[in-house]
Amino acid sequence: MIDPRPILFILGLLLATLAAAMLVPAAADAMAGSTDWRAFLGAAVFTGFTGVTLALTSRSNSITLGIRQMFVLTTLSWAAIAAFGAIPLTFADLELSYTDAFFEAMSGITTTGSTVITGLDTTPPGILLWRALLQWLGGIGIIVMAVAVLPLLQVGGMQLFRMESSETSDKAFPRTAQIAAGITIIYLALTAVFALALRAAGMSGFDAITHAMTTIATGGFSTHDASLGHFRSPTIHWIVVAGMLIGSLPFLLYLEAARGRARSLLHDTQVQTFLGIVVVSVAAIALWRSLAGGIGIEQAVREAAFNVISVITGTGYSTTDYWLWGNFAVTCLFLFMFVGGCAGSTSCGIKIFRFQVLFAAAKSQVSRIWHPHGVFVPQYNRKPLPDSVIEAVMNFLFLFSLVFVLLALSLTALGLDFVTSVSSAATAISNVGPALGDIAGPRGNFSAFPDSAKWILSLGMLLGRLELFTVLVLLWPRFWRG
Repeated sequence: MIDPRPILFILGLLLATLAAAMLVPAAADAMAGSTDWRAFLGAAVFTGFTGVTLALTSRSNSITLGIRQMFVLTTLSWAAIAAFGAIPLTFADLELSYTDAFFEAMSGITTTGSTVITGLDTTPPGILLWRALLQWLGGIGIIVMAVAVLPLLQVGGMQLFRMESSETSDKAFPRTAQIAAGITIIYLALTAVFALALRAAGMSGFDAITHAMTTIATGGFSTHDASLGHFRSPTIHWIVVAGMLIGSLPFLLYLEAARGRARSLLHDTQVQTFLGIVVVSVAAIALWRSLAGGIGIEQAVREAAFNVISVITGTGYSTTDYWLWGNFAVTCLFLFMFVGGCAGSTSCGIKIFRFQVLFAAAKSQVSRIWHPHGVFVPQYNRKPLPDSVIEAVMNFLFLFSLVFVLLALSLTALGLDFVTSVSSAATAISNVGPALGDIAGPRGNFSAFPDSAKWILSLGMLLGRLELFTVLVLLWPRFWRG
């Protein structure tokens, strides 16, 4: 049997932290004269009481976690934060149902960016700040999980980064807590830098802070219905482009750069491949926009760079309705949803390293066919790839495809049209944000979806954010039998 005490103890600490975070939007609403402060304060008291009770009743002499306990804790913590994070949204003046509030909270903590809220321009500041806080906390949470948890659990080939970091970061930071602390400091510093930059570019202080939080988290929640299209400043758009790119690079390499080893970031093949894909993709869409749309090259490059990078990194911001860009652009953007950024970043999707692993394995296989007696070893970052990593990546991609198809079929069975169903399934499992089409596209949202579809998409967001295996392994009977 799994000892639940360490799991419940840590879960209690997380809920207590979440309760403390609820006091921030409560204060913002109180200063703005909004009555929503009572919803946040009441939710903070209930969440804090639950968290402290769990922590006190589950204390033990040791909080050592086994592999099975880590799987349970990882899934349970994200689900619990979404469940409790939805409480203030339910009792606020927006009058959201708990289904809508849970969808919004899950979208926030998984940094997806899909929303069911309309009228963001007139929404009280506490709600807007809470949405940004959820994404900001989810961003730092997924970085720490990718660095400290997923490599240990060998999920989807992530063990590759445990081996890679053993010769550098583990010597510089012998303990996981020190690595997490270093990443948190960098995360805070980048958030502050982009908040100051956006404020200097013309945003209000509140908009600058909330957008800095959701930019570095590659989350995509905005304070306006028109997203970043509300701001007509090209400077603001380019600042956000830089923030999305920085948030989608490995934060562990930022630690190396901070210690004077900037070359580790520049020479990493995952970073090089990701930036190469971004440049080629932006150039192709910009050229299409300029030729087919009849717009100037500067506007074409700016719109393409912003929206393509937003989709690839899974941020979900938009400056224009790219659903109207034509079939070629829309098809490319749909495919970009699956790409994602680098492992160890706040971005989502399949991740660049998995494409690299598959390409290396395929290249090696073709070489063996061409030279049957040769010895060809696939490599990643100039190091041999273990067979276990290749197998894990292939299994992940198969399961990713299967879950995507099941999500799309489920949405279609609920009466949604083909484009909406397929793109919504893609945006959920890839944690992108807006889908395609007139309903849930860049100028729409998910409020018109039936409740059952929102629960399905919430599950899809959780599965995508936790790399599928972390959640699905809990459904395997042998897991519980040990």
